[in-house]
Amino acid sequence: MSLKNIVAQRIQHDVIEATVKKGQWAVLVVDQQSMRVISACCKMNEIMARGITLVESIEKARQPLPHLDAIYFITPTEASVTALTRDFVNDRSEPQYRAAHVFFTETCPESLFQKLTVPQVARMIRSMKEVNIAFMPAESRVFSLDSKDAFQRFFSSAPARGRDGNFDRLAEQIATVCFTLNEYPAVRYRADLKRTQELADKVQNALDQYKRDVDTNLGQAPGKSKSQLLILDRGFDPVSPLLHELTFQAMTYDLLDVDNDVFKYTVQGGGGQAQERECLLDENDDLWVELRHLHIAEVSQKVSAMLRTFVESKKETKGKGVNMRELSKLIKKMPQYQKELSRYSLHSQLAEENMATFKKTIERLVGIEQDLAMGTDTQGEKVKDPMRLIVPVLLDEKISKQDKIRILLLFIIIKNGISDENLEKLMRHAGIPSQEAGTILNMQHMGVKIIEEDGGKKKKRPKRRERKNDFTLSRWTPLLKDMMEDVTEGQLDTDSYPFLRRDAQHAALSGDDSSASSGPISARWKFNADSSAAATETKSGPRLIVVIVGGTCYSELRAAYEVSKANSNWDVMIGGTQLLTPTDFLDNLSGLSEPGTTSQAV
Repeated sequence: MSLKNIVAQRIQHDVIEATVKKGQWAVLVVDQQSMRVISACCKMNEIMARGITLVESIEKARQPLPHLDAIYFITPTEASVTALTRDFVNDRSEPQYRAAHVFFTETCPESLFQKLTVPQVARMIRSMKEVNIAFMPAESRVFSLDSKDAFQRFFSSAPARGRDGNFDRLAEQIATVCFTLNEYPAVRYRADLKRTQELADKVQNALDQYKRDVDTNLGQAPGKSKSQLLILDRGFDPVSPLLHELTFQAMTYDLLDVDNDVFKYTVQGGGGQAQERECLLDENDDLWVELRHLHIAEVSQKVSAMLRTFVESKKETKGKGVNMRELSKLIKKMPQYQKELSRYSLHSQLAEENMATFKKTIERLVGIEQDLAMGTDTQGEKVKDPMRLIVPVLLDEKISKQDKIRILLLFIIIKNGISDENLEKLMRHAGIPSQEAGTILNMQHMGVKIIEEDGGKKKKRPKRRERKNDFTLSRWTPLLKDMMEDVTEGQLDTDSYPFLRRDAQHAALSGDDSSASSGPISARWKFNADSSAAATETKSGPRLIVVIVGGTCYSELRAAYEVSKANSNWDVMIGGTQLLTPTDFLDNLSGLSEPGTTSQAV
């Protein structure tokens, strides 16, 4: 089942329907974070249909509604808990609401819980529960921990004690993903960085606590003994977030003006005037879902073909082909189909703007990036002199500073580090100011060698699966796709990506399902599996959950869908501390507090 559907049902069933009796009404009070969760998976009419008459922000002043109960769906933070208590500890003659039903998105710390024991507050609270949804369900297979500062906290050189609080928070969030999916998976981690194991240990402890204290049948379902949670840090593959990806979704988020999944664009109005519009790129648009993982060259052709089929089926063109430039005329001519035609118009414009930007700014870069990432050219020959590839790019004043940094980092990675002198010289040729050196040097925090060391060992390039690709400018496949396929085949290297527990490793690799079948099946698994919503997506076998600290890029999201689609048994979910564009990645590197340290330090 879709992750968004599972979360929506949890909110509607466990929060709203469990509180509001049939025929009654209540107010839903949210904070900024919980509102983002609701907005990601629920429609307002679905909430209203279950007895919610008003949705209010806890951060804002509100009119008292003493005749209605309030459902507080909030994160257990100092600000939100203080705002809740303020609703009932005041000088007004009447309370803010008749009663309060409090639902925390995750475990509430004892210090904050004590604030709710004040008599004026405690007597107003009728129920309290932790629903354990501390993440954003971004897509059907994608989640975000919505923690952009995690990159800074995880990869900085701060002492371990400075990271503990952040690690505890991340571990709790990751555990709630598993809990929501009814998984008690075998935990694996990338062995190269010690702190990745530290986080994995905390996640395991959180999962153990959920199984012990919340649901003893967690993970008890057919085929679940092979389920795995793979915890990675962004250093496992620094290449993928640097590349200009040419599939539709990744390209759109990299090149166009998209903010919080909202695309802003201009259309010609009836009087020839330009009109500003915006649209949400999400799974409510089935055309976006169908197109998002296709190569941009396929998108333009597919949208044109789909539009022709649609228009000809309405017998408005008498068998003639449809020119995409005439789409606005068709919308006027066929007003009864304006909604459908506008969708084609939107995606046609998205494709055209992507291609225009590609032609204008990055066409000459993409081939060089692919050669550097692959280490081979389009003929499969080893790139012997990568310097000759990058110097013309670095000297070109028309190429942006950010794109030059991306090329330079790819060059340094393929060279396994360069000297301080060469880095300074290349930056000077590229016109990159010396103060921008931190963006490049800080990648060393991720365990990536930037400055070569005399006598230092060269890091071996990971062995890759051979793949055929119809597009020479899209030869690179994210390393994660190889790893996910290795997991489903029981072949992922246990030295580089060890299991935390030997017994879990045995069950996961042997397929021993005895532990899963020895107890009752979780009621939540039955609830999810029996739901009619997205029932065709439900798989009864094991699940792979991938979490990337430092962010997951859009090419990796696509890879997760591809692996899940190609495998009839395994279900793949993927997420990270944020959904990462190349700009986000460079901003994160630039924002690290100090220039890079060596990989041994991390």
